[in-house]
Amino acid sequence: MTVKETDGRIRSILAALKNYAVFFAVAAFAVTCCMLLFLSTMIETTGVELTEDAIQKAAKLTFVNVMVISLIFLIIDLLRRKITVDRPVKRIVSMFEKIMQGDFGVRIERFPFGTVDSGFNTIIDYINRSAEELSHVETLRTDFIADVSHELKTPLSVIQNYAVLLSAKDISDEKREEYAGAVIAASKKLTELITNILKLNKLENQQIFPSCKAYNLGEQLCECLLGFENEWEKRQMEIETDIEEDIYVSADPELFSLVWNNLLSNAFKFTEDGGKITVALHADKEYASVSVSDTGCGLKPETGGRIFEKFYQEDSSRSSRGNGLGLALVKRVADIMKAEIDVESEYGMGSTFTVRIPR
Repeated sequence: MTVKETDGRIRSILAALKNYAVFFAVAAFAVTCCMLLFLSTMIETTGVELTEDAIQKAAKLTFVNVMVISLIFLIIDLLRRKITVDRPVKRIVSMFEKIMQGDFGVRIERFPFGTVDSGFNTIIDYINRSAEELSHVETLRTDFIADVSHELKTPLSVIQNYAVLLSAKDISDEKREEYAGAVIAASKKLTELITNILKLNKLENQQIFPSCKAYNLGEQLCECLLGFENEWEKRQMEIETDIEEDIYVSADPELFSLVWNNLLSNAFKFTEDGGKITVALHADKEYASVSVSDTGCGLKPETGGRIFEKFYQEDSSRSSRGNGLGLALVKRVADIMKAEIDVESEYGMGSTFTVRIPR
């Protein structure tokens, strides 16, 4: 027997003795009062006087009766506690032991009405709900690890394969440049993936605190758009802007720069060469609305809100264009900054992402 078990048994014995003492005191008081009342009434009505021997015998018998009654009370209380307290506590403890071992699918059945204190069923309901939430969190964690592992494996495999090819001595300079370019591209994708994971982790754990200030939103959009100038010129894409002047918002410019860069990056990634990208900014008294539209592949109707999930990619064939974290970052920033984001898309025709920022 362990020290913990011994300590538990000693505590149980002491608790039983304490309960017995309480029951004895209550029973002794009740029986004494009843006996005194009975004797007083009998003497007054009959006039019979009790002898000292009779009183002593009656006292001894009464003391034994009190002890027996107290023992009966204790047994009844122990049975009551066994049924109404110990049984639900054992179920709850058993469930927590399974949860500690990683089994988040376990649930406790509610007790029938009247068999235990109703408070235990309330506790059981909350525990079952907590276990369900933990199971969802565990599923998300497992999926996240699997997705991260998959996304890391792809560029690392590319780097490894092309590094092997580069190590060959009989390759031409043209092939060497091609392989080196593939290694650089895979390295950039890996760097982008790790950077986005770190940013998303900081945003979700509230390690990034918004630093709001008033700034010109139109100027920020133009700066972000100019960052893609080389790409649209290289791919001969049409750029259209409809940006109102002097639109100021009070927000964190660094966080919203992350939003615009991700939305523009997606627009360029999923639009074919020669396509069209449109950036618009309009404002009213309540909101400043930014829209980023493209003439790309669009989204399937069944995609719905899943596009904001981490690592979600509607079509696995497009996985080479991104890592599925950009829109998750956009959604998290929007939530932190109390902004709204909507998506309008037609499959094969293009998409429009609209962000409304409170003014």
